[in-house]
Order: sequence, then C-alpha cells, then structure tokens
Amino acid sequence: MQISDYIRDVQDFPKEGITFKDITPLLGDKTAFAKAEEILYTLVPEVVIDVVVGIEARGFFYGPLLAKRLNAGFVPVRKPNKLPYTTIKKEYDLEYGTDVLEMHSDAIKPGDKVLLHDDVLATGGTAAAVVAMIEELGGEVVQCNFIIELDFLNGRSKLPGKHVAAAITY
Repeated sequence: MQISDYIRDVQDFPKEGITFKDITPLLGDKTAFAKAEEILYTLVPEVVIDVVVGIEARGFFYGPLLAKRLNAGFVPVRKPNKLPYTTIKKEYDLEYGTDVLEMHSDAIKPGDKVLLHDDVLATGGTAAAVVAMIEELGGEVVQCNFIIELDFLNGRSKLPGKHVAAAITY
C-alpha cells in the first residue's frame, strides 16, 4: 500500500493557482490512516521526546497519536484567540498570504525535547514560526515531521539546522 494513493489534488484551493494536497481520503480509509501513523512513527529518531507540538488543524490528526506512542505530551498550536490561557504568538508568511499562530506560554518547558508535526511542509513559513515559538520557550526541536513535503517549494530552507522528515515527498 502506498499512502500517496490516498492524497487528492484539489486545483485552485485555497486560491487560484494553488494545487492543494488533500489528506482527507487518507484519513477516511482505516488501513491508509493506520499505515500513515506507522510511517510517521518510524520517522522519529530513537531519542526521548517530551512533547509533540501539532499545528492547527491538520497537525491535530496524527500529533496526539504520535505523542501517545512516544509517551510524550501533546501541545496544540492554534489560530489567534482559540487558546484560553496566556499565549505567545508569531506571524508568518504562507505561499498565499500571512497568518498568525499562538501557543500557550507555559506549553514548553526549558530543555523539553520536541517533535513538531504538521500535515504539509510547503514554503516552510508555518513550521519556522512554530520552531521560533518552541525555542523562545526554551524547547529543543528534535525533528520536524510531516505527512507531505512539497520539495519544489524549498520549505526546508526556512528550517536551517533542523532535522526534517516526511512520509511522502512531491
């Protein structure tokens, strides 16, 4: 089974000229869903991970599953005004605009070993913003983990010195 067979291209979403990689068929097939979880887990280096940070919203599908398997905590990173406690925030560039993400200010403890997880690494702006927040709180990003990497957008260049892993590369 190739999990890439369960990724659907959606043309002109979220705006004209963008080809969106839709993971909902992957999520909807129980065998593909489980296979993707196993692949993502095997990408994680054999080190202690204290916290898995998942980025809203698609990082919430596999992030908690990885946290459970790694015996780690899970930290959600959300859009503005969605978290109830004191937050830190970071603005970042997307391939089609700008946005802001927030994390609870006490979510990461100094010295925490962190696995960052999201569905897609595109231009790298989202991941770089979250890495900056993790490091601002004193965490160490062990790896940035993705279901999909869009290699042609060179998102890794915004994550210098970080280990990046993806289950599928386009």
